[in-house]
Amino acid sequence: MESWVDSEPSGFSLSNLPLGIFSTELLSPRIGVAIGKYVLDFKSFVMEGLLAHLNIDWSQVDFATLNDYAALGRSRHRTIRKFLQELLISDTRYGSLLRDHPQRRQSLLVLRASATMHLPMRVGDYTDFFVGINHARNCNKLFRGDATLAASYTEQPIGYHGRASSVVISGTPVRRPVGQFNLDGQVFFGPTRKMDFEVEFAAFISKPNTLGEPIGVEAAEEHIFGYVILNDWSSRDIQQREAFPLGPFNAKNFGTTISPWVIQPDALIPYKTKPISTGSELPKYLVERSSNSVHDIVVDVTIKRGSQDFQLSKCNFKNVIFSFPQMIAHHTAGGCPLQTGDLIATGTVSGETVDTLGCLLEITKNGMEPYQIFNNDTGSTLEMGWLHDGDCIEFHGYAGDSSDPEHISFGSCTGLILPSLVTSLEKL
Repeated sequence: MESWVDSEPSGFSLSNLPLGIFSTELLSPRIGVAIGKYVLDFKSFVMEGLLAHLNIDWSQVDFATLNDYAALGRSRHRTIRKFLQELLISDTRYGSLLRDHPQRRQSLLVLRASATMHLPMRVGDYTDFFVGINHARNCNKLFRGDATLAASYTEQPIGYHGRASSVVISGTPVRRPVGQFNLDGQVFFGPTRKMDFEVEFAAFISKPNTLGEPIGVEAAEEHIFGYVILNDWSSRDIQQREAFPLGPFNAKNFGTTISPWVIQPDALIPYKTKPISTGSELPKYLVERSSNSVHDIVVDVTIKRGSQDFQLSKCNFKNVIFSFPQMIAHHTAGGCPLQTGDLIATGTVSGETVDTLGCLLEITKNGMEPYQIFNNDTGSTLEMGWLHDGDCIEFHGYAGDSSDPEHISFGSCTGLILPSLVTSLEKL
C-alpha cells in the first residue's frame, strides 16, 4: 500500500499506523497516529467529525492517554485502522476529506521530528514474565552451575509483579539505583556496581476481565491492545542478594523504559511464527489452536559511550516458549482481574550466540568475561563490562526487512544512565 503522505522507508507506512501520545509547542498531549515522517493528530481528526459515521461517543474519551481508546475494543480498533488506511492510501476514495483539503491537511499532519512523545497509557499494573528459555538456561548455569531447568518452567509461564510507577517513556534518563549487595565477601549499601539492561517485548491490555473470571487462551488475543519494546533495567548485585529467598524487588523497581509507539496486533499478523518447542505437554488451559503465536521481531541493541556508538547485540522476540495469549490465560487462571492499561512483558529474550543475547549478565557471564565490541567506522574497540554512568542504551525494533518500505518499525527505546544520588558505600 502506497500513501499520498510522504512515508519513505521509515517503518511507519500504511502497514503499521501505530498509536502514541504526542505534544508540540502548540498542542497539548493527545493521541497521534504515525504515518511516514508525520503524526496524524487523531484528537483533532475526531473533533473535525471525520469519524462521526462510527457512532462512538467521543465525548467520553480522554485523548491525553490511550486507555479510553484501548477500551473501545479490538473490533472498533480494526474498523478505525482500516478507515485510516483507506483515507491515506494514494488512490483513496476519501480524497476530499484530507488529501484534497489543504487547510485540514496542514493542521492535522504534524512532523514527527517536532513532536514530543509521552507515556502512551496509564499503567495500572506491570507483570514481567520469564519466558525466554535461552536466558533462563544461561542464568541457571551462571548461578547454579547447571543449565537444566525445573519441569515447572516449561509447563507454565513464570513471572513476577513489577512496579508500574517507574515505567517511563523512551528518552527518560534512568538514575543508577542504590541498595544492598555483596562485595568481596561483605555486605554493603550503596550504588549498584552491576547496572544492566534487558531486551523485552511487552503488550498493553485493552479489554479487562472480571474478578474471579479467567480469560481463555483462545479469547486472550482480543484482550491485547498493542505491543511495545521494553528495557527492564536491572541491578544485578542487588538482585542477587534479594533473590533468595523471595525474588526481584529493588533490583528492578527503579526504572523500566518502553518505546513510544504502540503497534497494533493486526500490523504484526504477517510476522507471526512458532515459539521454541520444549516438548512438554501443556495443561488444556494453555493449549493454543494456532502454532504461530509469537512474533519474528528483531531488536538491535546499541550502546553510546562518550561520542561513539557500538552495536552490542541483535535479539529476536521469537526466542520464547510461551505466547502472550498463554501468559494472559495463566495470569488470570485463578481469577486475577487485568485492567485496561496493564503492561505484560516477556522477560529477557536471548538467542543462542553471544551476539544475540539480551543482557550483559549473559554477555559478560556476570561480569567475569568482558566482551569486546567494535566500531567498524572508526576502528575503535570497547571492552564491555557493566554499564557506566553516562552510557546511553538504545533498542531499535522492527519486523521484516528494514530496507522494505512496508517493514514495521517500533521506533527506539532509549535510556541514559545518570549517576546515583548516593556516592559512598556503607558497610553493613
